[in-house]
Amino acid sequence: MAMRKGLTSKASNKLVITSVAFQDHITRSLLHQNFSLSDPLMRYKIQAPRKRVAERGLQTQDQQEEREYVLDSAPRPLTLAQKLGLVASPAGRLTEDEWTRVKARSVQQGDSAQPCAICREEFCLQPQVLLSCSHVFHRACLKAFERFSGRKCCPMCRKEQYETRVIHDAARLFRHQCAIRIQACWRGYVVRRRYRKLRKSICPKDKQLRRKFFEAKLQELNDSFVRYCHTDTEAFLSDINRSLSSSRRVFQQLERKHVSEPQESDWDRIQSQVIQRDVWDCPICLTALCRPSLPTEAGTSSHQQQRRTLLLSCSHLFHQLCLEAFEAFSIESRPSCPLCRSVYHKKNI
Repeated sequence: MAMRKGLTSKASNKLVITSVAFQDHITRSLLHQNFSLSDPLMRYKIQAPRKRVAERGLQTQDQQEEREYVLDSAPRPLTLAQKLGLVASPAGRLTEDEWTRVKARSVQQGDSAQPCAICREEFCLQPQVLLSCSHVFHRACLKAFERFSGRKCCPMCRKEQYETRVIHDAARLFRHQCAIRIQACWRGYVVRRRYRKLRKSICPKDKQLRRKFFEAKLQELNDSFVRYCHTDTEAFLSDINRSLSSSRRVFQQLERKHVSEPQESDWDRIQSQVIQRDVWDCPICLTALCRPSLPTEAGTSSHQQQRRTLLLSCSHLFHQLCLEAFEAFSIESRPSCPLCRSVYHKKNI
């Protein structure tokens, strides 16, 4: 009887220890680490400020140097059930070589180049974390998911009790893409600038482009001419008129110097030209002239005698009074022919 009682007491003690061990394991492992049996409705507490300060220190170090590190704290002590072998102990923390293989698997899958699986946005320069199951998320997105679900479970493969490591692969890819875009923009700008210079210096072969090329050149010349001209346009134009008038006077003086008086043979030739032209009207008064081939009769009136005809060296005929009136009206020192504007010598016929 005593032996039976001893065995029964041992079994009951073992059963009590086993139940206590399972209860402790459920309390510490299966429930949230901040869950309290005395106050089940108590909200989950936020991480301690000391840990935040440590994370800030790590962020400051990462800004100086991109260093990868594990975010998980030291593993929790084993529960009584795990110590007694009733529940399997958690796997040990990953070594550096295992993390290298996990990261290589993630790079092979191209997770850092894809958007975050939680928020569906690009990583850019935002903090990025790698899980021990080789999946990549935003650090803030993973924290929000853990806070919402109440347990550590991968959002993609549902693996529990994973480890988290901060990586910077997406940031490096983003910087590389930005550098490529900047280089492409700069190369395009250089090529466009070189092409514009060539367009300004080399005449194109196309007909329309060649026309536009010369129009642009002419416009540039006009703009430069206007730019370097005087601001007073009227004064500038008056200077041009004075220069033209002075040049005209010089040329007229040279013409007058070179014009010599015709000889008798020259007058005969000029008179023959007048007869061939057969025009016997005065260009000034538009009345009939006295023909040089007809002799003047003795019975002509004094009025007809006063309207004598003059032959100019340019082979034009005028009334003497009309030409004298024209010469009196002219402001030039030596007037020119009213028809051809050439300097002349005159002869009565």
